[in-house]
Amino acid sequence: MPRLFGRKKDNPIPAAGETATGTRGSARDRPARTRGPGPRGWAGRGGGSAALVPAVREYRGTTVQVCGLWPFSSGTSSPMIGVPLGRHEETQATVCCDPISWFQRARLISNPSAFILGKPGLGKSTLVRRMLLGLSGMGVHPLVLGDLKGEHVDAVQALGGQVIRLGRGRGYLNILDPGQAVEAAQLLEEKGHHDAAVRVRADAHGRRLNMVVSLITISRNSPPTDQEQTILDRALRVLDATFDGVPVLKDLLDVVTAAPAELRQVALDRGDKNVYLQETRALEATLLGLTGGGKLGEIFSKQTTNPMRRNRAVVFDVSSIDETETDLQAAVLLACWSYGFGTVNVANALADAGLEPRRNYFVVLDELWRALRSGKGMVDRADALTRLNRSVGVGQVMISHTMSDLLALPAEEDRMKARGFVERSGMVICGGLPASEMPLLTAAIPLSRQEQQKLISWQDPPAWDSRGGDVEPPGRGRFLIKVGGRPGIPVQIGLTSIEVSLNDTNKRWHPAVEKFAAEPLPEPAADPMPGEEGAA
Repeated sequence: MPRLFGRKKDNPIPAAGETATGTRGSARDRPARTRGPGPRGWAGRGGGSAALVPAVREYRGTTVQVCGLWPFSSGTSSPMIGVPLGRHEETQATVCCDPISWFQRARLISNPSAFILGKPGLGKSTLVRRMLLGLSGMGVHPLVLGDLKGEHVDAVQALGGQVIRLGRGRGYLNILDPGQAVEAAQLLEEKGHHDAAVRVRADAHGRRLNMVVSLITISRNSPPTDQEQTILDRALRVLDATFDGVPVLKDLLDVVTAAPAELRQVALDRGDKNVYLQETRALEATLLGLTGGGKLGEIFSKQTTNPMRRNRAVVFDVSSIDETETDLQAAVLLACWSYGFGTVNVANALADAGLEPRRNYFVVLDELWRALRSGKGMVDRADALTRLNRSVGVGQVMISHTMSDLLALPAEEDRMKARGFVERSGMVICGGLPASEMPLLTAAIPLSRQEQQKLISWQDPPAWDSRGGDVEPPGRGRFLIKVGGRPGIPVQIGLTSIEVSLNDTNKRWHPAVEKFAAEPLPEPAADPMPGEEGAA
């Protein structure tokens, strides 16, 4: 069939003097069409059209500064109240965060506490030091009640704070020392606050009794009997009434062995001293071990080397205690917690009476997993701290590696209490974590699938071909701030030049071969007398 050529109905040929659009006129009247690039650049061969348009870097400014940038300004989603931690990983906006500011000023959380989780070496202690330094500038006094690795000593020294060193031959902490409670009670009585003075003395008495009971529990691996606790309570009261000065454990032992009438009465000896000696035999043996050596050493047997002050930053450096001495670590940590919160109670009593300015404290409990595993009573003590921090004007931060560390305790009730630390915290800050942690973590706080993948990617090691350069793991300095069911805030921390010198936790790995290769080894200096280093 022959092929026919003709005009289609829907595509007519324009008539003479008619344009393609059907309107009459000359083509010269139309402006020349200029060729230009599209929204992604020049198209075609060699044009360089962008397949992906990168996001524009965002900056933050006040409404006065950015008012002329309309319509390219928008509101931010990260708070600006608190210690500046770093920049938002996605928007590069400044992120400010700390548990005290978000509780007191921003009203974003109902409990001034934070829990930090993350694998080792990703910057957990660096994040805490950033909060510690920032809050100190806002008038909050940091308290590191038991620095097991000595990571916060340099920061506290830079703040002009107090470093209390404890350990065998380094420093002593007298658990019978009421601290500043006696002077505070006398001052309260002079100013007419008799009820407050009674409460201060009662708190000091209860704190000392609990510490003696805790040391006996750790030493025996079992708590003392009810009768022994009653005898200890009465012995402390007799000691306070008759002893001139600050007693030590040896003085408490002398009161028990002297068998005064008050103690024989509570021992129910019925006038037979042999019955009293039989009831107090085990108690005397335990107290003798605490004063003359034993597995807890002599740290608690002498007067306090460096009394704690309540008007500045304080760190208890217990890094000299070996990790294998778990019983000694537990005893020292309990003593530091008791001593520190006893000082806080004295400061609150004086402030309530109007005799001193109100002071707030930021308590750091680093390496929490070591403290919880080190002995009986540690979980209960930490549990009490997490419940009372808001009422005593104290903000706190707890640091651990993973949820598995908290749930590795032998007793089921202790595991439930440890998980409650995370659930009750005002905010949870997560670093890089393995995938196996996600079911345990999501049982305590809600995490989306994208947030879980982000945390898993942050725990990867650096590139294999880093060859000893400055290549860091992808998750170092990156954290996700979670508050309730809100979306997490990913923040990246950058250190200032001053902070770099304060965040060196690998000092013993620094090469010193060149230094000693050129110089002969010096003669070893004599060890300082016990207490000299702490008193300095």
